[in-house]
Amino acid sequence: MPTTAITARHSDWRSTHLGRLLGQALHRFDARVLALMTNDVLVPLALSNLAARQQVGAAHIHITRHLPLDGARLMDLAHAANMSKQAMGDLVDQCEAWNLVRRVPHPHDKRAKLIQFAPDGLAWLGAFERAVAQAQQEFQTDVGASVATVTTLGLEVYTAGTL
Repeated sequence: MPTTAITARHSDWRSTHLGRLLGQALHRFDARVLALMTNDVLVPLALSNLAARQQVGAAHIHITRHLPLDGARLMDLAHAANMSKQAMGDLVDQCEAWNLVRRVPHPHDKRAKLIQFAPDGLAWLGAFERAVAQAQQEFQTDVGASVATVTTLGLEVYTAGTL
């Protein structure tokens, strides 16, 4: 069908396809997690204020989600977060300035640095864990336990690529 023949009736799929819905759900979930973290009394005040002023965003959540507790090289962290090394480097620089992470010498490669959570970053990670648990509970309340379970299982299978 030629492009000129596409009508509004036939273009509804653009706002209702799975990818768009997943993106909107992720945006909503991350926004709720950040809102919850803003009000967590165990988050260092400086970080809470940054989150409240919306200086901390979804990109910063990439570090929180993907940085192993024992640390990672920049390129490994970028790969895990599906970001370029340069973009992750900029993000790490910012997070280092906020005392979320620190760069330490790599124990086996003197040329390399490991990125690790700083003490404030570990407090941030704890708040992230609590906020994710609450946001997941809210999702379950909103859609019902059965739908939440089926959604989670379906997404686990889909993201594992085992379909």
